[in-house]
Amino acid sequence: MRIKIEQKWMEKLRLIPESGMGYQKVDITLKEGTEIKDVFIYNGEELDLPEKYSSIKIIEIVKIILHKKDE
Repeated sequence: MRIKIEQKWMEKLRLIPESGMGYQKVDITLKEGTEIKDVFIYNGEELDLPEKYSSIKIIEIVKIILHKKDE
C-alpha cells in the first residue's frame, strides 16, 4: 500500500542519499513506538507499507531514517 508522506519528510529525504535509482530504503517509527523496518519510499514522496500496516495514518509517523544494512 502506497501513501504520500508529509512535506516535512519529503524535505528531510532530499538530504539523504538514495538506496537505489528513485527510492530510499528506510526504517520508520510511529507515535506509539512501533518500528517498521526495511520499507521503501519512492521518489522521495510515496511510502510503500506492507498490507498489515494499512490502517496507519501518515501523521502517526514520528521518525524516518535511512535503513542501515544488516551486518
